Amino acid sequence: MRTVSEAELGHILGALPGVPRIVASGNFAAPARLLAIADASIAEFRLVMLNAQPGIPDREGVVHETSFVGPGMRGGARLRYFPCRLSLVPDLLRQRLVPDVVLLHTSPASGGAVSLGVEVNVLPAAVEAVRARGGIVVAQANPHMPVTYGDAQLPVEAVDYLVEAGEPLATHAPAAPDDTSRTIGERVAALVPQQATLQLGIGAIPDATLEALRHRRGLRVWSEMFTDGALALEKAGALEADTPVTASFCFGSQELYDWIDRNPRVRMLRTEKTNDPAAIAAHPGLMSINSALQVDLFAQANASRVGARTHSGFGGQTDFIVGAMHSPGGHAIIALRSWHPKADVSAVVPLLSGPVTSFQHSYIVTEQGTAQIWGRDSVEQAQEILDHAAHPGVHDSLLDAGRRLGLPLR
Repeated sequence: MRTVSEAELGHILGALPGVPRIVASGNFAAPARLLAIADASIAEFRLVMLNAQPGIPDREGVVHETSFVGPGMRGGARLRYFPCRLSLVPDLLRQRLVPDVVLLHTSPASGGAVSLGVEVNVLPAAVEAVRARGGIVVAQANPHMPVTYGDAQLPVEAVDYLVEAGEPLATHAPAAPDDTSRTIGERVAALVPQQATLQLGIGAIPDATLEALRHRRGLRVWSEMFTDGALALEKAGALEADTPVTASFCFGSQELYDWIDRNPRVRMLRTEKTNDPAAIAAHPGLMSINSALQVDLFAQANASRVGARTHSGFGGQTDFIVGAMHSPGGHAIIALRSWHPKADVSAVVPLLSGPVTSFQHSYIVTEQGTAQIWGRDSVEQAQEILDHAAHPGVHDSLLDAGRRLGLPLR
């Protein structure tokens, strides 16, 4: 590993042949200085990031490639979306989206290693793929990046160039859940047994669910990601003291980042481990709690597409739903509002018109109630969704549409 100036790195990147593919830390861990240097030094390149936030290079000559579309890429004219389960993205990086450069956001070197901190995810696989190709690995060493353990520890020998650039980490401040989110969160929490293992995403409903679980005891976290809700459970004494919070990435407040820094209670693993359905299924009572944009009367969920536009992607939802359904005592829950207030449309539709993200869940939960899915035949499932998940304003139209689809609903 060689420490270089920003100007030196610019010369190195500017000398790359062709149109290089760059993989960079995503979510809220984007290495802003390194991306700015690449943007200024390379006329054309392909940029691979997961859940990229606004502020990334976005101009003619920069093609965005991703398997999970974030707001920084959403709706872009130069977006290439690769449908892929999160657990398989490392294979995609080794086989199809092989990088020429990997840009990491890390802690300063200590003890012969840097830490990937809040974002492990697919980055170890990207580093392995780029080194096998003979490409380069660059780290932005930031003293504000928390030091985390597990697969977050990257030997300095795996880094070619290091740029020292301190900058505050981007934070995510969750909004206070509204009454609808709280109602849904309480319904979901009622399905969670003591000593369950939790997987939750981000948003008002997961936050409300975690808030409703603060009085439980012996809970565990095995998830692809976590936010401040995990810290709230820790403060409330709801988490099993002998089991580390295990995930692949996290984002949230500065308080969360301070908590995870050098904390052995937190273990950050690469995606192939956290999202392996077999590893997920090995945890008894694994409760997979995810959201969706739409569900239909056949209990199918769309969490990735709005009309003709890719909103996000599969993410880890498919991995965790499969794992949870094979977990002893585990369940897969889809939680969402029955009505989209901004679009002013029902979230429950007769039949999805776009791609299906997931199916065969245990429960579908809205503010209207809890539809029991697992173990019921297709007609019973549809009746449950109609009676307990759909908004009353669309009950009759869903009833008629369901009958036209061959479901003898009451």
